[in-house]
Amino acid sequence: MRQLIILRHAKSSWDDPKLADFDRPLGPRGLKTAPLIGRELSRRGWLPDLALVSPALRTRDTWRLIAAELPKHVPAEFSEELYEAAAGAILARVRQAKAKSLLVIGHNPGLQSFTLRLAGAGSDADVFRKIEVKFPTGALARFTVKDGWANLEFGGARLTDFVRPKDLA
Repeated sequence: MRQLIILRHAKSSWDDPKLADFDRPLGPRGLKTAPLIGRELSRRGWLPDLALVSPALRTRDTWRLIAAELPKHVPAEFSEELYEAAAGAILARVRQAKAKSLLVIGHNPGLQSFTLRLAGAGSDADVFRKIEVKFPTGALARFTVKDGWANLEFGGARLTDFVRPKDLA
């Protein structure tokens, strides 16, 4: 059984309107919640073997703060394909992965769409409904996947969990 964790970057800052979207840093709330997410991944034993991360500053910073809380080193690949990616592009990138347990850190609206489209038979209906309503910054969704990544299709994974920063406070 494979594990796929989808994480929307932690809350970013909009303080400097001159910054390009790609260069926006984490805001105070994001700086506070990203380590909490890392600790929660550790507490639950949801440890990735590989992180696929959008190269935007806010996603890289989210990963850096999460990785510091994990009990083992996890390699990261910063993937241009994930920056503001649509659901299909995220699926294409996941299909290339070589790890058993995978973490993807990216952006909405693509992540929310990807998560909802990926959920198939056996998915938790309550979790699905929560994600339909909102996939906030710093939230993560967890799937189990039976087959290898190369064969993954929309509707081909079981959505099991959804954790929001407010659940960790």
